[in-house]
Amino acid sequence: MKPIVISRIISAPLEKVFQTVSDVQNFRQAIPHITNIEFLTSQQVGAGTRFRETRVMSGREHSVELEVTEYKINDKVRMISEAGGALWDSTFTVSHEGAESVLLELRMEIQPKNLFARLLTPLIRGMVAQGVKSDMDAVKSYCESKS
Repeated sequence: MKPIVISRIISAPLEKVFQTVSDVQNFRQAIPHITNIEFLTSQQVGAGTRFRETRVMSGREHSVELEVTEYKINDKVRMISEAGGALWDSTFTVSHEGAESVLLELRMEIQPKNLFARLLTPLIRGMVAQGVKSDMDAVKSYCESKS
């Protein structure tokens, strides 16, 4: 399945943008529909961090467990989760875009692991992409308002 790739140009320091998407507590502050974060490891930032994120989607709360599998300061953070019979592999990257802006990109790959997920994933892809766009807009607003 083709990955979902969404990007935003953000007028904020690169470090601020990276800290917003790579630190779960900061990400929660930026995304209004995340209602709770529960850490499953004592580590709260960086590769090896595991947590449960609860957010409101379509008027209902949904929780998913995520693990940070890759973390390169001021460059990228990768998180994976398994939900609904699929592996969700999301990588945020940040890079300078001109003198005072940052390019934030999210690449999300969805790998169905069973028949149900193979059938459902194409049907919900558009909804997932809209949710990702909303998250990226919220990160942009949050970073630009805090700069």
